[in-house]
Amino acid sequence: MAKIKILFIGDVFGKAGRCAIEKLVPALLNTNSIDICIANGENAAGGTGITQKISNQFFSSGIDIITSGNHIWSNKDILSILDTNERILRPANYPDRVKGIGSTTFKSKKGYIFGIINLMGRIFMSPLDCPFKVAEREIKELKKKTMVNIIDFHAEATSEKMALGTYLDGKVTAVIGTHTHVQTADEKIFPRGTAYITDAGMTGPHDSIIGAKKDSVFQRFLTQVPVKLEAASDDIRLNGVIIEANYDSGKALSIKRISKKL
Repeated sequence: MAKIKILFIGDVFGKAGRCAIEKLVPALLNTNSIDICIANGENAAGGTGITQKISNQFFSSGIDIITSGNHIWSNKDILSILDTNERILRPANYPDRVKGIGSTTFKSKKGYIFGIINLMGRIFMSPLDCPFKVAEREIKELKKKTMVNIIDFHAEATSEKMALGTYLDGKVTAVIGTHTHVQTADEKIFPRGTAYITDAGMTGPHDSIIGAKKDSVFQRFLTQVPVKLEAASDDIRLNGVIIEANYDSGKALSIKRISKKL
């Protein structure tokens, strides 16, 4: 039985998150014998969006695939390469005419092929195509190439995340939640072999309110005025999960939360 390891890094937020990627990821990859590294990078540029320069920095640090969510459109710089760089994903359930792709495959240095799908939830989010139906469509195509398929489900509601994870049990290797920036303690392997966590957490400044300076957030809640949120910078941590799986069957064997302080 060939065993493989997946490192998934929770939402990278601002300069602090980028520092954590640069300084912590290379050691994590080596220490844990990681075969593929995936990171959600939609908040990497000042707390919203990502740029071409930042994506290249991520790839240089050892990240193989960058997933995203609703903020992928916040920085126009990235839009010009979404159609050509298959290592940067936007949610697959956006309309077909939208730039970019929602799923891809990646071949590791050892020759293992991985499938990655990016999806976005609809509860408290934009009214996109059904993530359940889109997931089944994308899985069907990816399984022609590999049994190891990982989903980044960028969603707000815990119920929606848990529903998708349960629905896809046995159909994918892992369903990993992102978007809320708070790492949950509910990692598990479902009965048919799918690893799951409601939210992988945030890689960035944890002395904050989900990445932003506290005072700017207070002003929003106290005044209801759209105050610009500023990225915080203290208590930098990398959040994520490490998943071990059977490469031949695609079934997860273990899932472990990680939280590394810079």
